[in-house]
Amino acid sequence: MQHTPIKIALAQINCVVGDLAGNVVKIVEQARNAYLQGAKLLITPELSITGYPPEDLLFRDAFIKANDKALQQLCKELAEFTDLHVIVGHPHRGETPESKHLLFNQASVLKNGAVVASYQKQMLPNNEVFDEVRYFAAGNEACVFEIEGLKVGVLICEDVWHAGPAQKAKVAGAQILVIPNASPFHMDKLSLRSEVTRQQVLATGLPAVYVNLVGGQDELVFDGASFVLNRDGQTVYNAPQFKEDLGIIQVINGEPQKLPLLKPYSELQQVYEALVLGVKDYLGKNGFPGAIIGLSGGVDSALVLAIAVDALGADKVRAVMMPSKYTAEISWVDAKEMADKLAVQYDEISILPMMESYDAALKDEFTGLPLDATEENIQARIRGTLLMALSNKSGRIVLTTGNKSEMAVGYCTLYGDMAGGFAVIKDVSKTLVYQLCHYRNSVSQVIPERIITRPPSAELRPDQKDQDSLPSYDILDGIVQHYMENDIPIESLPALGYKREDVELVTRLIKINEYKRRQSPIGVRITRRAFGRDWRYPITSKFRA
Repeated sequence: MQHTPIKIALAQINCVVGDLAGNVVKIVEQARNAYLQGAKLLITPELSITGYPPEDLLFRDAFIKANDKALQQLCKELAEFTDLHVIVGHPHRGETPESKHLLFNQASVLKNGAVVASYQKQMLPNNEVFDEVRYFAAGNEACVFEIEGLKVGVLICEDVWHAGPAQKAKVAGAQILVIPNASPFHMDKLSLRSEVTRQQVLATGLPAVYVNLVGGQDELVFDGASFVLNRDGQTVYNAPQFKEDLGIIQVINGEPQKLPLLKPYSELQQVYEALVLGVKDYLGKNGFPGAIIGLSGGVDSALVLAIAVDALGADKVRAVMMPSKYTAEISWVDAKEMADKLAVQYDEISILPMMESYDAALKDEFTGLPLDATEENIQARIRGTLLMALSNKSGRIVLTTGNKSEMAVGYCTLYGDMAGGFAVIKDVSKTLVYQLCHYRNSVSQVIPERIITRPPSAELRPDQKDQDSLPSYDILDGIVQHYMENDIPIESLPALGYKREDVELVTRLIKINEYKRRQSPIGVRITRRAFGRDWRYPITSKFRA
């Protein structure tokens, strides 16, 4: 049993997929800081060398070879930190004749310039946004190594959600579990992670050190929130959410010592911070110099503008108001007021001349035909074309403003309001949009109250209201959540209080608008099921429940 107190460092870092050299530099910096504070063990997140998830890069031999070189370089650079154990994550080719064609999700323990122990992930997630079975083979052996009498067992992410790996580590002599993770955020995920890990702690009697990745990666956001549980399942340390952090805990006789705990974010604050980080990292990691937003005077574009400014700074955000003959004066006034409050560049481009040109060009084709969604969509496409033109000239990316409710039922226009590079709130229901606006205003009043309180409208025809075409948003969002996110059968929804005709309408619209969603830009995932990598339905399908 260990008697000498040992310091363990939790490196909650923002790794960039494919930036192997940059990730190595970041790991070395964390190791130096941990070493100077007297740590004997530094834990980095899952696949910290390559970033997570590397997806089909894992099929490229050049990528695997570059990973191997990065691991060698890391060993060399960490050698100066004498007796510091550093756990790093990386893909690894099998070394036996039977496994040399297999790839493993591996955590390696580096010390004094060499790999002294290694662990291969046993449980490969193949649900929601995960498809690790596509890339990796499963390991089946425990890994336990010793630091000054303390026997440390290693698991990786999904392993802690199953009893087997933790039990194997205990049988192999582990006195504490360390768990590198790349666990993406969704609402309720933080409490779920903690509870799942707590159950393994209580089942094995082993404390757990859980180290999570932080940062945005395409539609995924990793929220950090690393934590440590003692052998009684009590939280004795928690790292901040949505920020890089190096935490140091002390372990005495196998038991982590308690530190002051951070107050957890509210659910609305978590969602808002996830959206901010998702925008910040998508633009930052992909080299976009800024963002352009079509500001309408409505609640969706108002929320997106607030998020963009919080993520990027006002100097990198441009708002463009594009009024038509249907734009209400209050929309104009409110949009300008919000842009002024946030101190962003604000411009107005009337689409009326272009509408008149389209009307003239199509006059003969449309003679005798009634006005319908065609004319409405033309307006949206004019606006989309203008925004994309400004994007092309400036290099700034267009942030679209459609929400999940609209994306679900197709209340959006291809090549119109769907035109852009990143869909910030595509996984945020309309009812949640309002809640987030109230939350943001509770921090500082930036969204004019009238934007939040007036009835939502696309303003593409006289006196238009969203509810002219759709059920009320509380009903619509409830059906989407139950059916789309939670997989409740259609036939069970009326028993939950929804009218059968509303259920039929919403679920039919979800089905027939898959072709639109497939062409939409990616956006931040904040629910347990978003339209994106964890929603894979065929466009062409005759099945109807």
